[in-house]
Amino acid sequence: MATTTTSPMGFENVRQPGPLHRILSSQITYVLAALVILMIVMTIGSDKFLTERNLQNVAQNFSYIAIAALGQTLVIILAGIDLSVGSVMAVGAVATSLAMDGSADWGVFIDWPGLALAFAVLAGVAAGGFVGLINGILIARLGLSPFVTTLGMLSVCRSLVYVVTQGRGSPTAGPAKDLFRTLGNEPILGAVPPSLIYMVALALMIWFLLRHMQWGRHVFAIGGNERAAALTGVPVERIKISVYVFCGALAGFTGVLLLSWLGSAPANTAVGYELRVIAASVIGGANLTGGIGGPLGAVTGAALIEVIRNGLILSGVQPYWQDFFVGVFIILAVLLDRIRSKRAG
Repeated sequence: MATTTTSPMGFENVRQPGPLHRILSSQITYVLAALVILMIVMTIGSDKFLTERNLQNVAQNFSYIAIAALGQTLVIILAGIDLSVGSVMAVGAVATSLAMDGSADWGVFIDWPGLALAFAVLAGVAAGGFVGLINGILIARLGLSPFVTTLGMLSVCRSLVYVVTQGRGSPTAGPAKDLFRTLGNEPILGAVPPSLIYMVALALMIWFLLRHMQWGRHVFAIGGNERAAALTGVPVERIKISVYVFCGALAGFTGVLLLSWLGSAPANTAVGYELRVIAASVIGGANLTGGIGGPLGAVTGAALIEVIRNGLILSGVQPYWQDFFVGVFIILAVLLDRIRSKRAG
């Protein structure tokens, strides 16, 4: 319900949106509604949808996209874009695989598999963060276009992965191999995929950073009006670089999880994942013009995309149609945002 307030000058500020209006005007509300409706339709249409195994597959698959989408959403809030996330996932997976293999030659890692695992995971995350650092410096410090820069980095990273692996898979090895597979794939309490727990923890962390830390306020300020943010003393360059590092690190971590799941890092790991990650962010309400977005939207958008994909598979639809429907939902999300913006204006 709309409320009225009175300013210190005595003027009334009418039509302040109430809680219900804010909920109904949020894109996340419509995405959640679409997700619930789609799940109901899938439950009615297929007796396999609500099986424990299928729900575990859905949760595991969507959590991979959601983790990368959390970083992508931060970049989009800045009014940027990162087209390299799929290739960075592959870089993270290969870096982790190589670190695990190399740890077999270090005696301390043989005696302490947990230390070898920490080293390997850190290598994958650091590799992704390093790519993000390069993106951030090129974009924030040299003023290059985010679209062109990250498109170029997509090709650079993918090519390096093929060079390092010689076009073959890079398997897990070393003293931490079994522990790595367990922590990445063994269901918690017999039902919950570990990747889902990691996703929830990361989403909560990013929510806290955005809503309760000065860093988060600066991210929104830059996305809303970069020039105004700079004039008020916001360290624009440093914040931009940190966001791209964050995005790269999360993509690298996603690659680590994919490696744990697959047991190997093929050279074509995460090919085409850029579309799904960006789609999850945009469908979840992140505005490509900047200043709007959040972790809940990224997670919700990723869940909707995976339920659509899973529904198509259960319905026997050819997998070639998957990207078609993802693209349609991107267009609908942008259209919905445009309509809401016009009404708000």
